[in-house]
Order: sequence, then C-alpha cells, then structure tokens
Amino acid sequence: MAVVALSELLGTAVYSSTGSRCGRVREVAITPGDDPTRISGFVVKTRGGERMVAASSIVAADPYGLHTSQPQSEWAPLNPSAGPAEGLLMLERDLLDQQIIDVHGRKVVRVNDADIVVEPENSHLALKVTAVDVGTRGIVRRLLKGLVPAELLRRITQKFGSKVIPWEFVNLIETDPARRVKLRISHDRLARLHPADIADIIEELSPAEREAVMQSLDDEVAAEALEELDPRMQVSIVSAMDSEKAADIVEEMDPDAAADLLGDLSPEQSQEILEEMEPAERNEVAELLQHEEHTAAGRMNTEYLALSPRATAGDAADLLRNYEGDLGSVSTIFLVSDDWKLVGAIPLSKLVAAQPSAPLSELAGDEVISCAPAAKDREVAAIFDKYNLLTLPVVDDDGRLTGIITADDVINMLRKYAE
Repeated sequence: MAVVALSELLGTAVYSSTGSRCGRVREVAITPGDDPTRISGFVVKTRGGERMVAASSIVAADPYGLHTSQPQSEWAPLNPSAGPAEGLLMLERDLLDQQIIDVHGRKVVRVNDADIVVEPENSHLALKVTAVDVGTRGIVRRLLKGLVPAELLRRITQKFGSKVIPWEFVNLIETDPARRVKLRISHDRLARLHPADIADIIEELSPAEREAVMQSLDDEVAAEALEELDPRMQVSIVSAMDSEKAADIVEEMDPDAAADLLGDLSPEQSQEILEEMEPAERNEVAELLQHEEHTAAGRMNTEYLALSPRATAGDAADLLRNYEGDLGSVSTIFLVSDDWKLVGAIPLSKLVAAQPSAPLSELAGDEVISCAPAAKDREVAAIFDKYNLLTLPVVDDDGRLTGIITADDVINMLRKYAE
C-alpha cells in the first residue's frame, strides 16, 4: 500500500493501454453518492480536450505516471455542465485551499493537500482519500512542486511534521443548496457536537458558509446552536433565511431566547416569522415580546415543570419521563395551587431519595424565593448570588407563577453587560 499526495497526482502523465502518453491529470474526482472516499475518476487534459478516465481502469502507477487499461478512444469527453461531471466532487477545486470543519478537533481549518492511498484491487488499483493535510508539509509540497525533482521534494517534505485530519472527521462546506443535495453533503457528525462547540465553529465561517451549515442542520440542533451565538450574529443568520425556515428553528428555541431574538429583528421580519410559527409557540413568544427588556419578565422562560401539592413523588417522576424539553435545564419542580399560585418548590435532588408515594407538599421547603415581573436585571442577579440559586420563579402581583429564570439566563445576561 502506497500513499500519494493529491498535489503529486495533479499534473501526472496518463498512459493509454497502448503505452502512449496521452495527457496529464487536471482533476481528481469522487462520486460521494457512490462512495465518499473512493476516487472514481480523473479529468485528463489531452490534445483533443478534457476526458474523464475511470479510476477502475488504472492498472499501474509509477514515477512516470498512471497507466490505464483503456485506449484513449474510450476515454469519455467531459462536458462541464452535464454528463460525467454530474454529482462529482472535484478535489482540487472543491477541497484544496477550502475551509472545512474538523469535527474531531471542533474547529475550522484550511486544506493544504490530501493523502490518497493506492492499493491493488483485483486487476486494477483502488485509490481512496484517507486524510487532509492542514499543516506546513502540504504547503511546502505545493510551493516547490516543479521547482525541484520529485524525489528530492519528497525528502524535503518528510522533514516537516505531519498534521492531518482523517477523512472521516472532515465536514465539507457547500454553500449551494442544490449542489449539497447532489453531493450528499450533510453535517450529521457536526450535529453530534455540543451546541456551544457548533456555535464556536459557526462563528469562524463566512456569512454564506454559516447560512449553509445552519440550513443543513436539524431544526432542534440549529436552535440550540443559535442560542449560543452572539445576538448580532443570531440576527445576521436568521435575517438571511426565509421566514418559514427561520420559524421552524425559532419554534425549537427556548421561548425567552426566541423572544430576545425576535426583539432584535426588524418589526417586519419578526412579524413574518411569528406568522409562520405554530399557534401555541407563536402565542407564547408573542406574550414574552410584550414585556419590558432588561426585566425579569423580559428574561423569563415560560417552559417549566409544575404540579399540585397533592401530587406525589411518583407523579413527579412520570412528569419528568414524559417531558419533551431539555431535561438538562430542569433543576426544580414547582408546586402550584388550582389557580396557579406558587406554593412550593422541590429540587430534583430531593425527589431522587423520596418514596414514590411521598406527597410533594411534604418535600417542599418552607420558603420559596421568587421575584416580580418588573424586577430589573441587577436585582435578579443579586437574588441569584445571595441565595446561590439555579432557578428563580417569577410571580405576578397575585402570586401566580408566570415563568422562571435559570442560571444560564443570568450568565448570558452578565456576559452581555461585560462586552
């Protein structure tokens, strides 16, 4: 098994079955729909124009070039707009010097070269991309190619440390939606990262690339990542989307975060997105938009877990099991009367040790710390600091629970003030 660099293949002589040198490699192609790693063909520049040579016809590779089992007459003419080029990923055009997402390293990097493995397979050679080179070695190899003999160049580049990313960890970025579909480019591996890591990656991309990545993510994942971004970048990304797609993502955001985002958009954009949202989510977010900014009501989230004091620990466990939101953000179950007045709060840590039959009223503390909807940001932060809270309920003048503020909300608030 031999490893050759993409830059070394480019410009290589190609010989037909008769032994005649008929052209040179101008491009190396992959058909992602068939196999995302296997080289499927070579675009060869000949005197009669560009031809597509199937990789399966390559029977030998030596310092002089590639040897095929086909006569030149069987090499297919290349039509750039259709035919053999349809659905092809061209490695020099689409990979070299392009930004890619390294999902293993959780960062955006620029490709300097690519490593291709060449190994025997039946009566021909199989060539597969195994990694991309993002280090100095790839740059030096390309800069010195043609200036020094190939063997000397290999010895020079071997002195540079290898800095490669396995092909399996590479997420390509394609801004053209139609081409993304044809090439079957997805960001499934990116979607498995933590939303904060996805947000960091998105921040490194150009506006067009950000939009392309966000458009290809699942709505729920896109919403979680969007919440981690700077508000100005949120506005930039959402403003570039059509209102229907934006609505799908906003619906998956926490109501308070969705309200903050829509409040930063122009009234026209905000209204268009609201009109595309499902009635329940629209009403919830629209209500939050009515509250004054920088107050508890403007910060609060209307998604929380509440039960009657007559419920049991077993009822609370059932509620948690059936909760469709983010359980990682739940730290407390609130107790409310029939008219929704806040009468108690139970940390989840107490429920863990409780018997299923234990009444929740017996597990609740004697006092519930809360704040009024009109409480300013400074007051909210002071309450969290004084009582070391994870969650702060917001109650109206009649004592009814209207929403909650989480520690994450306060951290985001303080971060914005620090900027």
